[in-house]
Amino acid sequence: MITQILSMVLPVLAMILLGRLCATRGILNDERHAGLKAIIGDILLPVVLFNAFFTAQYDGKLLLVFVLVFSSCLLALLAGFALKRFVKPYDRYMPLLMTSFEGGMLGYALYALIAGQDQTATYAMVDIGQTMFAYTVFLAALKSAEGGRMSPKAMISNMVHNKACIGMTLGIVLGALGVHKMIAPTAVGTVLTELISFITAPTSALILLVVGYQLNFSKKLMKPVAITLALRTVVMLALFGLVSLILFAIIPYDKLLMLALMLQYTLPAPFIIPLFADLGEDGEYVSTSLSMGTLVSVFLFVFVAAFSLL
Repeated sequence: MITQILSMVLPVLAMILLGRLCATRGILNDERHAGLKAIIGDILLPVVLFNAFFTAQYDGKLLLVFVLVFSSCLLALLAGFALKRFVKPYDRYMPLLMTSFEGGMLGYALYALIAGQDQTATYAMVDIGQTMFAYTVFLAALKSAEGGRMSPKAMISNMVHNKACIGMTLGIVLGALGVHKMIAPTAVGTVLTELISFITAPTSALILLVVGYQLNFSKKLMKPVAITLALRTVVMLALFGLVSLILFAIIPYDKLLMLALMLQYTLPAPFIIPLFADLGEDGEYVSTSLSMGTLVSVFLFVFVAAFSLL
């Protein structure tokens, strides 16, 4: 079992370390890094999301998972507001670091390693709830933390112009209409599957390389960051237990779905925080929290990988 766990964990660590090496040795600079992120965000990730939601099974189970995950993200945000006093004076963005998950840049890549690229539809079932939360409630709370207000029109505009959301939406529409079921047995379905597999093959490696490049640590912020991550871990553990308990009390136990839930609740907060907010003097705290949160997720991934082999 140890060998099997290492075969899943070491590639993750190796690519993150390579990304960090690329940063320290100047192999990647900010301009090249931005180019890689554009390739991932504008091409690879939209295709991954399209395929995941295109091949998903649309039934009552998906709706139930959506409601549970969305609700848990809302509860985590409320917990963040209740606990933010523990990290003063870095409490302005702390509630945002307590909720939602970096599914796009990490979740799909890690789930593919433990369950296979052809099983991302199962992870999509879990991810859709937090994705909708991230582009609605989360962004509104982020804007509020800046002292502003985000209108429903602005939220819709963000989703419409985001390539990953476009891929997800297209996949949901076509998947819900049953297009995948119609073409899957045909030659068109076979060609489309092979084409998507070829395009998305380097996604996991490139994402982890980018994650390694953007790791950033500030020693002076280790105490508030450690408190933030400890509180997030406890809250997410409790929410994972609650969600899985309710879910599998209603539907039959599904190990792949349980793996998706386990992985989801170990992921760091969304990397979109620095993209959609002018963080000012809190930028270093947020960046260090996301970086340390990523390392915590990689550590917890070991246990998820071990569970996948049971």
